[in-house]
Parts: sequence; structure tokens; C-alpha cells
Amino acid sequence: MSTRLSALAASVALLTAFAVPAASASPTASPTASPTTPVSPAGGAGATTVNLATNPGFELPSPALADWGSIPGWSCTGGPAEAAVTTSGAHSGTSALTVTPANDDSTGECAQTVAVQPGTTYTASAWVRGNFVYLGATGTGRDVAPAWTETTSGGWQQLTTRFTTGPNTHSIRLYVHGWYQQGPFSVDDVRVDGPAPAPAVAAGSIPTTDKVVFFTVDDGWQRTPEAERFIADHHLPITAFPLPMPAGTDPDFFKRVTAVPGSSVQDHSVSHSDLSKLPLEQQQVEICDARDAMTRLFGTAPVVFRPPFFAWNADTLQAAANCGTRTVLTADADYSWGASNIWHPGPLQPGDVILMHWTDTLATDLPRALAAADAAGLKPAGLIDYLH
Repeated sequence: MSTRLSALAASVALLTAFAVPAASASPTASPTASPTTPVSPAGGAGATTVNLATNPGFELPSPALADWGSIPGWSCTGGPAEAAVTTSGAHSGTSALTVTPANDDSTGECAQTVAVQPGTTYTASAWVRGNFVYLGATGTGRDVAPAWTETTSGGWQQLTTRFTTGPNTHSIRLYVHGWYQQGPFSVDDVRVDGPAPAPAVAAGSIPTTDKVVFFTVDDGWQRTPEAERFIADHHLPITAFPLPMPAGTDPDFFKRVTAVPGSSVQDHSVSHSDLSKLPLEQQQVEICDARDAMTRLFGTAPVVFRPPFFAWNADTLQAAANCGTRTVLTADADYSWGASNIWHPGPLQPGDVILMHWTDTLATDLPRALAAADAAGLKPAGLIDYLH
């Protein structure tokens, strides 16, 4: 018996010994749960459950500017060489995820980060097809057995597992994978059922009596050494909102320009689309996928989302909350491309958020904004230091 098959046998034995009622495989369970099923989270009895998974049915299109071959809402270890959305034989709808491990050392794992509440019970489920397919969650704050099946005998079978988050848990990693040398598997109709988070808060400024303003810089397409030098020379805390594509092209630049204490890199969507024209589910893909990209590149998950064009609606606030973001931030002054616009009477005020962009004019936009702040008796400060 090969090493991988020996590992499979050991895993089966371990999971059999570890099996608990909260982790199960049910070929006859309903594919969906009622959207109004009562739950009992620690934060509020009587809340209603919603499906918190992003792109649960693999039906949503990839945003413009997304990585080629990526699965919206999901990160697959083998990338497009292993994982693809297929349009034949779905459990429901028109699409499902099919993973074909590229070699004997791959389980073909696909995963996503799901924002959760501490001390709350969630139920995760997915319909799967194949041999030795697993569904589980890590980072819950407590050990939980994955749900798994030895074989679905060619049909679809639902896997279900339940977990209660720890007292400090705000996100979990949901995963599905096969096993070594066990061939392709398919996944559809994924759910993470739990209480809906309260919508994010929209803001154009930060309430404070401190004599501070906040410099924010969007997009990231044009990165100049002159702007970088001005930021470093003046020790400016910068909140950067780059798109994943330019951030991934030159991550070291964004690390350098956000090196001043109080600086950070936050979320600006994947495609820079007008999110107010998209349904909630697609907005969630835009925000969550950009969050994941920023986390991979810079090591810290964003806590602020800036909607492109400042266009947002109630769905944007809920989608942001579903991605673990508490603040949807616009601005009340614009110093981009030579402008000096303050969208309230008088000079800059404490707590004002100033909009700029990574462009070839930023090296002159920054000193103009700094001069306006100085004239009002204000100094740039770190945005994340003032968020509560």
C-alpha cells in the first residue's frame, strides 16, 4: 500500500473514532435551510439564520480585474489547474465546482474566510460528489470534526457539520477537499448558516475632537517615487485603498508607503465597479475577495471598505458586514488631480477624511492637502487608530 493510501486508512480510522453528532453526511437532507430559522447565538437569542458563505452555488461571475481562472469567493490551493466551475451535472442551478487534483500529493482543497460572531453556533453544509470528500472549518476557537464521506456512489450527498465559535473568534476558514489519489470531486450549494451580522456603518468622517485629519489614497495604478519620498520625509500616516491587481503587481511599494505607524492597507473592491448596481451576493464577492487579496499580500485583514465612486446602498453595508468589515468609508474632502474640494462649509475640520489617488499628481496633491490641514491647525493621523 502506498504512503498516501496508508495515510487515508489512518485518517478514516481517526475520523471514525472522532466522529460526533455535530458532523454528519446525509444523502437525504434538504439542500437549503429556511432563511428564517431561529438560532440561539450568544449575542442574541431569537436571531434569524442566513447563509454567510460567499458564492455558495458557484453561480456568480468573476469580477473584472480578478485573477484569471479564480473561483469568485474561493481560494483553491491548486488554482485553475485543479479547480473549475462546471456547467453540467450541478446539484442545483446551472453550475458546480469540480476539482481534479493535479498529482498524488494534492487533496484539491478550496476554502474561504467567513466572518462570524464569538460564542455563536453555526451549521456548515455542502452537497458533494466523489470519493473521500471532506467539509470542515478551522479557526473556530474550538476543535470540531470535519464531515466526510467515503463515497457518494456517483450521486450527490450532503455533508453537514456544526461548530460553536470561541469567545474571541471573528472569522473562520471553511474548507472542502478530497483525498490523495482518490480522483476528482464536485461541490455545490454550500452553506454556513448563522445569525446575520449587523450592517456596517457608513461614514464620511471620523468623530473626534482631536485636531487631526486622515489622508486616504485610492486605486494604485500610478506609483511614483516622488509621492513615496514625500510620505517618508513628512512621516505621513496613509490609509491606502488599492485594488488587488496593482497591489499584487507591486506589494513592496504599498508596504513602504504604509510604513509610518497608524498607516494601513484597506479594501477597495476587486474591479472598481459601481457596487450600487450589483446585487448583494456580487457585492459580497467584490468586498470579500479584495479583503482576502489584501490579507495575503500584507498580512492583516482590512477593517474598512471604500466603495468605488462613493457609490453604495443598503446591500453594500450588509455585504461589507458579511465580509467582517464594520466601516464603509467615503470622504468629505477631495485633493486628487490638483483639486482642493471640501464638501462642507469652511476649512478642514477635526475628523475630516481626505480623498486622494495614486496618480502622477499625488506628489503635488499631498503637500497641498498638508498645507490645508496646517492652515486649519490640524495634523494627519492614523485612521485605524481612531476606529472603535
